[in-house]
Amino acid sequence: MGFKNPLSELSAKIAFSKGGGKMKRLKAVLVWYLVGAMFVIAITPKCFAGFSASEVIALSPAERSGDLQKLQNFLETKMVRERLTDLGFTPEEIRMKLSDLSDSQIHQLALNLDEMRVAGDGVAVFIVVFLIVALIVLIIYATGHKIVLQ
Repeated sequence: MGFKNPLSELSAKIAFSKGGGKMKRLKAVLVWYLVGAMFVIAITPKCFAGFSASEVIALSPAERSGDLQKLQNFLETKMVRERLTDLGFTPEEIRMKLSDLSDSQIHQLALNLDEMRVAGDGVAVFIVVFLIVALIVLIIYATGHKIVLQ
């Protein structure tokens, strides 16, 4: 009396079944399982974790000037400048507001500018398009159709 692998028995039953109904049902279950899994993966939000300092970190004057320069370059771009004037801010008001900010606020804004993507995340778009194409090919294959490129 030896040990029998239930998976090999199941695969043998599926492979040698005459009607093919079990195979179609298995393919349908697999396709819908993958559709559900991709949906869950797609709606999961991005979460970034990092260490937070337990003490206040003093910024050097060079870092403050570099961060201020980064903020000023961002504020001087045409699109941002036009939007700020539409909101009623003059360049003098903007300079006064920047000078009133603390070192940590300026550094935080500069870090946020580094992380900001103007045109969005192109990698995410590529991954979504790839998953959609893969899903379509999988569905076509599971239904028994053939893709012929000429």
